[in-house]
Amino acid sequence: MSLPDTLFAALFEPRRIALVGASADETKTTSRPQRFLRKHGFGGAILPVNPTRDEVLGEKAYNDLEAIPGEIDHAYILLNGRAAVDALAACGRRGVRVASILAGGFADAGAAGASLQDDLLRIVRETGIRLVGPNSIGTVSTDPAVALTANAAFAVDKLRVGRWAVVSQSGSLIGALLSRADARGIGFSRLISVGNEVDLAVGEIADLLVDDPKTDAILLFMETLRDGERLARAARRAHAAGKPMIAYKLGRSAVGQELAKSHTGAIAGSDATFDAFCRRHGIARVSMFESLVDVPALLVDRSPAPKSKKRGKRVAVATTTGGGAAMVVDGMAMAGLDIVDPPQALVDWLKPLGIAAGEGKLVDLTLAGAKPAIVAGTIERLLADDGNDAVIFVVGSSAQFNPELAVEPLVRFARTVKPFAVSLTPAAEKSLALLTAAGVPAFRHPESCAEAMAVCLLRPVPQPVPALAEPLRQALDAFEAGRVSGFDERRAADLFGALGVPLAKALAVPDAKRIAAAVAEVGAPVVLKILSTDIPHKTEAGGVALGLPDGQTAAVAAREMEKRVRAHSPHVKLDGFLVQKMERGLAEVILGYRRDPLVGPTVTVGLGGVLAEIYKDAATRLAPVDDGEALQMIEEVKGLATVRGYRNLPRGDVAALARAIAAFSTLAHGAFADVAEAEINPLLVKRDGEGVVAVDGLVLFRR
Repeated sequence: MSLPDTLFAALFEPRRIALVGASADETKTTSRPQRFLRKHGFGGAILPVNPTRDEVLGEKAYNDLEAIPGEIDHAYILLNGRAAVDALAACGRRGVRVASILAGGFADAGAAGASLQDDLLRIVRETGIRLVGPNSIGTVSTDPAVALTANAAFAVDKLRVGRWAVVSQSGSLIGALLSRADARGIGFSRLISVGNEVDLAVGEIADLLVDDPKTDAILLFMETLRDGERLARAARRAHAAGKPMIAYKLGRSAVGQELAKSHTGAIAGSDATFDAFCRRHGIARVSMFESLVDVPALLVDRSPAPKSKKRGKRVAVATTTGGGAAMVVDGMAMAGLDIVDPPQALVDWLKPLGIAAGEGKLVDLTLAGAKPAIVAGTIERLLADDGNDAVIFVVGSSAQFNPELAVEPLVRFARTVKPFAVSLTPAAEKSLALLTAAGVPAFRHPESCAEAMAVCLLRPVPQPVPALAEPLRQALDAFEAGRVSGFDERRAADLFGALGVPLAKALAVPDAKRIAAAVAEVGAPVVLKILSTDIPHKTEAGGVALGLPDGQTAAVAAREMEKRVRAHSPHVKLDGFLVQKMERGLAEVILGYRRDPLVGPTVTVGLGGVLAEIYKDAATRLAPVDDGEALQMIEEVKGLATVRGYRNLPRGDVAALARAIAAFSTLAHGAFADVAEAEINPLLVKRDGEGVVAVDGLVLFRR
């Protein structure tokens, strides 16, 4: 039965498909969609469009779309360049609901291709046709069978039916996932390659899949994020529906970001901001490509009994290979999971069998040999223990040569209420297939097993977006004043102070003659800074002097500073000096705000000072954040352990720091939409109860 949503039906369950540019030459890529449709059991009408032939591969061919009688649900355009653009226009005139374009050579191919892609977008807007691609290798369903793809991987004899859907910005990687899953005995419900996403993008398609009764999990292979709002909505709806959304994204490195851009013509964006996006909206992000196939088995809830809503991170591990188990444990510990000791009941049960299980974290059955009764009894007792939240069994060589000893006994633990996984140390494909068929999550790589369990126990749930109150009138006044006169540090400080960030006492003066009076009012010692909207980083220009003890010294320093700055930047406009009370604290923090082009407003907290960019020790979230989320960010920054009470060091005012972070993040309010970036560096954290104070700030506008 088709879903009532006609867009979904046209995408995944079409009955009448036009192949524009279909080829009868079976050596050509453009013949594959027709061959694969029939090979895998498509029961609808295939309508080849080829003006030079009366038939293509046994199907009646048509000169053009107008010659085809009846409605067309989906057209796959197999032409290149301008011909593909013209074909899309013809589809729009013909009333085709959805079209896909195979060819690349659009935004991924420079200015000329980008112009062609603009033409595609214009046609979509003018005609209302929905478009997948360009650069889309196709769309596949397994039930009903619709292998509308040019991907050579679909030359396989049979497609396995499954309940996981794949949405990918890379066409070739769909084939890679298909082969890896097939080797495991795993199938998919839907697979779609979205390519350059001129129209239909990952978010909207994922949103459709949330309502698909044949899909239990949604897997994403991403190179960029083009429709963040739709994907956020889809992720939240998927969580509510009990359908995990799992993402693998390229672009963790600068090289990876550049490769992603060259492939799809899109900006990969910051890896930290994508992590923040996933965390906010409940998307499980994985670091290994293999995990897209491995992780869902642990996340999809097939157990007959409801799982507890409370999630812990304690894992019990039993094994028949100490080294193999150590690799899994190492990965889990690095991910933040706790490995727990075996329960006393299990220790007492194993002791008469000659197995000393209470001498370490692992329940090592190696010396006793892999015996079915011992293996089953061990797992049974671990799963029954309230002292852990999940169980992993790591199997050694017996998985390859004697699966009846340590693998077959595990089948009875399929679909347990508590998460249970098996890691196979050798290459044991038969054991892997046996466990997968039985419904026991099984892994061929220790790293993938560790990541899967970490995702299972630690994966984020969608977080409520903190309420963003209307901005304070003082903040708007400071903002408008800065836009008129320019945002030097004085104006930036006015804005941050109005938002609620505590500031060091300071006075702005137009020239060196008034420095001494300002020092007397602020109170020595002071910091002296040059004021200029043209100098975002004053230290590099010689525009900062610290610890000046009195007004006379400060006045001399001001004249010398002006000379240095003019020598460094002779053409900048100088607006005077800022005389600021010299402050000290237990730690220096950097607060950063940025309107990310992919995910929107973000806030970053890190170790501050002049070395902030070197250490790269920071936590990033979507803005705004509340005090609670700000506290989580502080916990993630390793360098801030010193203010969290590390080794009896004086504890800093962490609560005040969290309040300042939350206040700073209100720059996400729409009234400040012109702010592209802002920074406080450093924000000094004082002793517990003494607060925090900002001593330097920067605001940059969108160009």
